[in-house]
Amino acid sequence: MSLALSHFSIRSLDLDACERFYTQVLGLRVGPRPPFPFPGLWLYEGDTSVWGNALVHIIGIDRNDPEGLKGYLGDRGLGSLDHTGSVDHIAFSATGLAQMRSTLQGLGLEVRERTVPHLGLRQLFLDDPNGVVIELNYPAEEA
Repeated sequence: MSLALSHFSIRSLDLDACERFYTQVLGLRVGPRPPFPFPGLWLYEGDTSVWGNALVHIIGIDRNDPEGLKGYLGDRGLGSLDHTGSVDHIAFSATGLAQMRSTLQGLGLEVRERTVPHLGLRQLFLDDPNGVVIELNYPAEEA
């Protein structure tokens, strides 16, 4: 058996805030999404014609019509949207540390910086609009 992470999904009441965060901060692009019976976004790294490049799936919660989502993925209360539950964070390998610092400062986003002991990786931790912690790992030479 072979495994590779395909994508991660986040349920959200605010698709617009998610789109702004993942496009402006991480540079992902909105691309095609199958016609599911609920709102949402697929955010891509690279070619949007390749489904496998959709790294982040935002699952929209329509308070006025939740039946499509309930029928497809199951019902969860709105309390399940608080932070990340059992998942601590989602991490990406990245390059362009100086540019990212500038972008985050320009957007007024809070960031927590750390260096991994012995490895020298520089890490930036920030929260998406839903409270999901995003970790960006930069090569030691960029620090």
